[in-house]
Amino acid sequence: MSTGVVIAIVAVVLALGFGLYRARTDGRFRASSSTADGPAVPAGAEGGTSDARTWDDVIAALPDARLGERATLLQFSSAFCAPCRATRQVLSEVADVVPGVVHLEVDAEHHLDLVRRLDVLRTPTTLILDASGREATRAAGAPRKETVLATLDGIV
Repeated sequence: MSTGVVIAIVAVVLALGFGLYRARTDGRFRASSSTADGPAVPAGAEGGTSDARTWDDVIAALPDARLGERATLLQFSSAFCAPCRATRQVLSEVADVVPGVVHLEVDAEHHLDLVRRLDVLRTPTTLILDASGREATRAAGAPRKETVLATLDGIV
């Protein structure tokens, strides 16, 4: 077998492996580090940070934004992102169906400071904020409607 054929086979195997990984993890919600570590220390307590830090960052960048009574679906998108359009539709439908849930879309290109502060690495990224504005979970990629609804059931 020639070197070129071996390189081609290795490249195909690596591409398939990466594709399977992305298909398995794309759009899946994972607990944020603050919820995985247990309850946060209240603001003002020694060594504590504010539970609503995520929402404070959002308000600093988007003063007209409003927090949902039960949860907020915070979507980071970009102009040329095809999955972002599908995510927008899914999250809008969920916000219409579930009372007290608000969908808020942020253009990642125009709010790079917020993207950096919230550690958003790709679009679409969806953060689900609880009623106090704290990040409960996040998903990178386009989530399915059923996944969003099931995740919300566990939060609200």
